[in-house]
Order: sequence, then C-alpha cells, then structure tokens
Amino acid sequence: MRVASLYRYPVKGLSPEPVGRAELVEGGYFPGDRLFAIENGPSGFDPSRPEHQPKIKYLMLMRHELLARLRTRYDDASGELSIGYEAGTALRADTRSAEGRREIAAFFEGFMPEALAGEPRWLSAPDGYRFTDSPRGFVSIINLASVADLERRMGQPVDPLRFRGNVMVEGLKPWEEFDLVGSEITAPSGLRLRVTKRIVRCAATNVDPATGLRDLQIPRFLMQSFGHADCGVYCEVIASGTIGPGERLAIQSADAPAALGIA
Repeated sequence: MRVASLYRYPVKGLSPEPVGRAELVEGGYFPGDRLFAIENGPSGFDPSRPEHQPKIKYLMLMRHELLARLRTRYDDASGELSIGYEAGTALRADTRSAEGRREIAAFFEGFMPEALAGEPRWLSAPDGYRFTDSPRGFVSIINLASVADLERRMGQPVDPLRFRGNVMVEGLKPWEEFDLVGSEITAPSGLRLRVTKRIVRCAATNVDPATGLRDLQIPRFLMQSFGHADCGVYCEVIASGTIGPGERLAIQSADAPAALGIA
C-alpha cells in the first residue's frame, strides 16, 4: 500500500490543504486537521470542557454546499485565514485577534445569510480536541481504488476530495480497506496506525469540491449498490512517526504477527 497524497482540513467544511509530510503523535489527530469550526448559531460548545457536538451545529458541506465555492488557506505561523472567492481574495483575517474573528463572522453573514441559524462564530479547538465528524475520527484513509470503482459504476467523475480524507492510498483492491479494520498499518518511520472502523458517508460527498454543485447522490448509490454507505476507514495513532507521499506502508493483520506488504 502506497501513500499517494496527504491532506488536512484546518477549518471544518472549508478547503483541503495538501501536506508534503506529516508528523503524527501517539494518541493524536492528523496534524493541523479540523482545528477550527464556524458555529452556526449557539452550539453549546464549551472550550473549557469540550464535548463532541453534532456537525449540524457548524457550517458544513452536508447542508451548505456554497462553502465549496470558497478557496481558503490557513497559515499556522501567523494564524491568518485567507478566503478566496471567484477570481479574487475576499478576506484576509487574523484568527488570533478578536477583530479578525469578527471579520470572518461578518464575511459569512454576507456570503450565506439564508443558511445561518444565528450569529456565526469562529471556534478554536483546545488541546486534545478536534472538530471531527466522529468522536474517534483521528486519521482517515481513503482507498483511491474504491473511489475509481465507484466512479466506474456511477459512470461519472468522482473526485476523491469529496471524501475529505487525510491519507489517500493506492495499491489496495477496491474496497479492500474494509478488511483492514482491526489491523495495524506501519510506515518506515515507525509510525503505527490501528484501523478502527469504516467511515459512513453523508450528503457532503454529493457536493463537487471544485464547483460547489450538489451534483451526485453518493450515499444513496453506495447503499443501492453495496448495501452500505461507507467509503474509507478511520485509524488511531498508536506509535508516533512521520508519513509522506510515495512511502509504502505495511499491513499487519490482527491475527498474525508478521507484516504483510501490499504493493
């Protein structure tokens, strides 16, 4: 199994950002992923006592496909969020300042007022917490062969970025990632991931990440074709290490101590 590409999603519902190399820490999340969310009216989220909240309490693609028309980038060093729309840059704001957070809220109030259930508010995840869809969604893996098979069956292009995964892999057979649940994946650096569960897909995958159009019915098609709406798997980081595109990963089954290399 080979790493094809890596992505992070600093702000829930907003743009993917390609990653050249990632350092994963035992018990942690994919670095820089789902660090922030935009509250869609009062959510009850308390940063001093963070508890997982349903994603409907935030702006997110499942309900707000307009978000895919934005091109956003977050700068770790400065804390600046840039938002591009159509041909230009709509906003550059310092997320670490109260003024910058107000500017972000004002932008979304003007951009999608009909989607708002209340005042939008920039939320930052405290240490040890992320705005993931699943409470245990630490690292997500997408099998590109599964996406290609889905594309062939649907007879329409399916961008893998619809599934908003962290690690895109190739070298597996279509849907073979489901057989990895309970297994461990190791990288040359010593990184070890335990595959914990399949990822159930929602209507966010129906949105084209390039155009923002809700042009497919992926969960429905998966259910009709396979009897489930799953694509991809979640993993936990059980030993720290780095990972990068081009690296081959070894698979150790839950039943056998020997690593099985899948090329």
